[in-house]
Amino acid sequence: MRRSIMSIPVIALALIASTLPGRSDNTGSADATIRMAETKAAAPEFTGLSNWQNSGPLTMAGLRGKVVLVNFWTYGCVNCVNTLPHVTKLYSKYKDKGFVIVGVHTPEFPFERSTSNVQAALKRHGITYPVAQDNNSATWNAWRNQYWPAQYIVDQSGRIVYSHAGEGAYDEIDRTVGKLLNAQS
Repeated sequence: MRRSIMSIPVIALALIASTLPGRSDNTGSADATIRMAETKAAAPEFTGLSNWQNSGPLTMAGLRGKVVLVNFWTYGCVNCVNTLPHVTKLYSKYKDKGFVIVGVHTPEFPFERSTSNVQAALKRHGITYPVAQDNNSATWNAWRNQYWPAQYIVDQSGRIVYSHAGEGAYDEIDRTVGKLLNAQS
């Protein structure tokens, strides 16, 4: 498969980022998009999640057959907050068609660990999809995530087919979800 020269910086960024320890905040650059369509890595299981809101505990194994968007975020991150209207709109559009969003609230700061603060943020932003707290970063680490916000699209067979870090790529995320849902019809 041929790659354009424009994709080389994205691939280099992804390779460099995958070797760095710890977390980093993303500025929302479109260059942070990482597509995994070629490898289709198996989605890791959720681990260490607590205080599920809007649902009981979910598992990746239990979500097989659905298209899943795993959204890593924290309510204190302005970039995360900027993506929420798009994420909630996507949920409203596809929730009755085999689509699930799982919000993984992974705090950066101690005050973001508070369940009542997370609940207030869900109410403030009109979030009705399932959200769990990842206060010890166990799922964050299992997914080898490094950014707030980060979205991972998992297909019906449990494979990660797309990921994006930062703001933007809303139309591409919508198209990817729609394409996967139409493939099952």
